[in-house]
Amino acid sequence: MTGSPATRTPPAAAAVHEHGWLVESAHRTSEGIVQYVRCADCGVRRVDVAAVPAVVPGAVSRELG
Repeated sequence: MTGSPATRTPPAAAAVHEHGWLVESAHRTSEGIVQYVRCADCGVRRVDVAAVPAVVPGAVSRELG
């Protein structure tokens, strides 16, 4: 992998399975609730944001791993 942690491309193996996301931490912002999540299986991470708590969060970053 090359680049800074924020721009690294995930390994090809990370895209082989459906990720099971675990919330590592979360906080409220002006954009909604930001969640830092990690795949329980492969450890890849991403950042999600939910504009309204009742809405399923959507990824706002690429998967990092």
